Amino acid sequence: MKKSIKVFLIILITLVIIVLADEKYAPSKEELIDSQNEKNIESENKMSLNINVVIDKKTYNAVLEENETAQSFVNMLPQEYDMSELNGNEKYIYLDNTFPTNSYSPKHIEKGDIMLYGNNCLVVFYKSFDTSYSYTKIGHIEDLPNLGDKNIVIRFEK
Repeated sequence: MKKSIKVFLIILITLVIIVLADEKYAPSKEELIDSQNEKNIESENKMSLNINVVIDKKTYNAVLEENETAQSFVNMLPQEYDMSELNGNEKYIYLDNTFPTNSYSPKHIEKGDIMLYGNNCLVVFYKSFDTSYSYTKIGHIEDLPNLGDKNIVIRFEK
């Protein structure tokens, strides 16, 4: 009986040591939060993919999203499109090919947004406004001016 009590105590002490050792090396809540913050910062610091957008002989920088839709779009470049006017705030064209989508309702469109409506309608917004429609974001054209109320040729290039 004494022998079984000794064995039991040895097992119990061993288990307590293992548990305490695990707690000692387990990350604290603060360490877990710091780790997640570092991952978020790394994600934000990734090199964004930039392309050129040429409108009326002027070149604008566009910063693309890091998603499948934007990647599929880039893989097609360079492309030039005769885009139609719609609603006094956007230019659009229905493309022959389709893209992967992850649409959502942004609630607000910013001037310069490049979006995909459905799976094959490329849209460039040249005015900011609120919307209830759903889009997949491709990117954003920096410093885009008002493009006027006529159809326009827009060239996208790497």
